[in-house]
Amino acid sequence: MRDTLDYEHKYLELLSREFPTVQAASTEFINLNAIINLPKGTEHFITDIHGEYDAFNHILKNASGIIKEKISQQFPSMPEKEKNRLAFFIYYPTDMLDKYQRALSKAGFKKLLREMLEKMVMMAKQLATKYTKSHVRKMLPVEFSYIIQELLYESADHEDKERYYHAIIDAIFDTERENKFILQLSRFIRSLAIDRLHVVGDIFDRGPSPHLVMEKLVSMKHVDVQWGNHDIIWMGAACGSEVSIANVVRIAARYNNLDCLEDGYGINLLPLARFASKAYEDDPCTVFLPKSSTDYTHDEDERTFVAKMHKAIAVIQFKLERDVALRNPSFKLNDRMLLEHIDPKKGTITIDGETYPMKDSDFPTVDFNKDPYALTQDERDVINHLRHLFLHNEMLQKHVKFLFQKGSMILKYNDNLLFHAAVPMNEDGTFMSQKIDGKPRAGKALFTEYEKKIRHAYLHRYRKHNPEKDYFMMLWQGATSPLFAKHTMKTFERYFLDDPTPRKEVKNPYFRLRMNDKHLDTIFEEFGLDKERSKIVNGHVPLDITKGQDPILNNRRIYSIDGGMSKQYADQTSIGGYTLISDSYAYYLVSHERFPSHSQLIHDERDIVSVTRDEAINHRRTYIFDTDKGKQLKSRIDDLAKLIDAYRRGLIKEKSDQ
Repeated sequence: MRDTLDYEHKYLELLSREFPTVQAASTEFINLNAIINLPKGTEHFITDIHGEYDAFNHILKNASGIIKEKISQQFPSMPEKEKNRLAFFIYYPTDMLDKYQRALSKAGFKKLLREMLEKMVMMAKQLATKYTKSHVRKMLPVEFSYIIQELLYESADHEDKERYYHAIIDAIFDTERENKFILQLSRFIRSLAIDRLHVVGDIFDRGPSPHLVMEKLVSMKHVDVQWGNHDIIWMGAACGSEVSIANVVRIAARYNNLDCLEDGYGINLLPLARFASKAYEDDPCTVFLPKSSTDYTHDEDERTFVAKMHKAIAVIQFKLERDVALRNPSFKLNDRMLLEHIDPKKGTITIDGETYPMKDSDFPTVDFNKDPYALTQDERDVINHLRHLFLHNEMLQKHVKFLFQKGSMILKYNDNLLFHAAVPMNEDGTFMSQKIDGKPRAGKALFTEYEKKIRHAYLHRYRKHNPEKDYFMMLWQGATSPLFAKHTMKTFERYFLDDPTPRKEVKNPYFRLRMNDKHLDTIFEEFGLDKERSKIVNGHVPLDITKGQDPILNNRRIYSIDGGMSKQYADQTSIGGYTLISDSYAYYLVSHERFPSHSQLIHDERDIVSVTRDEAINHRRTYIFDTDKGKQLKSRIDDLAKLIDAYRRGLIKEKSDQ
């Protein structure tokens, strides 16, 4: 008991350095009590971005349709065309300023800008009402902070303030700062519309610009990431995992997206290209021709060249997988050791006792007589070169550092549980386990141990011997991986076999059992969730509501919100992604049209339609005191109350506030 009292006294002494007087502590006590009684901020949940920067950026800019909705509330009688124009000045101010400066006379342009500026101020006022003045000040651009505050908290409706209000706006134009002011004000409005962004996995692969998505996320203050399997393989590559590097390069080649590595991250693929041209000079590599879309080149010579690189790195990957499987029996990845089962003369492979013809059996770098998994010296040189580049790439390391700082395997936030794919389960509803360091781990403990392993691998990524790096491959494709959630990954079979039987990947039972209340309750209990209020939010599996595939599951207890944002899913989903929105009143599931092009949007000034597909009203409005942030503030309030009491009882002396 004595130790507890001593510890509390020491803590209050430390707190008194921040609040040296009764007045200072009381002021903060009053302030925090007021804050926790404000409505909670708006959370946005999005998943499976897959490098589609333009679509992702637009969803952020229009706040999943919220900004357009606020415009309609603020200006209900405004014609739709004018609403769209105002919206686009908020979304894309630089483009809109350039467009109208060229289209209008100088006087007409100034008139339009004044109209936009005044309406944007009204929008900012509306959105700022949910926040304290202190919070708003922290979000304001430094150079216009004072001016925007004056416009926000003064009104042109009162006669005594009208001249003052309009004089501020006149001065902005007199000093020719209107363009810059509109630019900064638009950013401020957008920042008010989203209080926190949750990215529920898969930022990387398929699309052309994951590096731009990451740059956007790094610039944001209130964001968290739950890692997806496509994120984890990039994180592994940045930690020097050779098999992860091979996977990253292979997937980029598969989607004809090597520019992402070369131009986006500045990773030199020339040694791989030279090796592929030499080793597969006479091989058309037809099986490895990259997938294409309207955004990518259709030049056949280039596609054939990429196919050679694609095959070269794929074979390197298949060789590297063997070593990981042998080093880690608990991963149960021995079914990926397939090169030894090929009969190159017959052009067949034997899997699980069945023999299948192969679409391609030309493997000039595989020694089937000695060791089919041994890298040739040229292959070793290629992977060593790539490993060095990934480990020492400044931009990639910055992005992966952010993912480790802001990310996690799983997140419990405001009583909701966020993870990318699944809680691995057995057919009987028990949690699937894996031995880690000799101990079986399942359920919540499995997530925890996996995260420990890869964080350790990251912290020691420059060590030559770093066995924890193998866990990146485990999380990428292992049966117990919560990020993959299938029994195995049939990459080799998908390339080389036509027969669908050996290519089949079976989803983890979680996807079926989550529809059963008994099994879902087990998950809720494992992670300490409220069975009446909490939600599970995940992605990973694209679902299209327009085709009758419901992303809202088990009486709104689960939101599976992968809407297929990637253009590579255009043949599977007719929409362009989902956003789940949680504000103080309700949860809203919003589906988005596919993003056309940036230039087309600016020309048409027609927003991609964001349609609310579902609305779940809270039984009462949610306030900050209901949230995780509120719990932290309440603890702070309790501490301040103890400090004030200690001051008044003479247990702690007031200090100079100078």
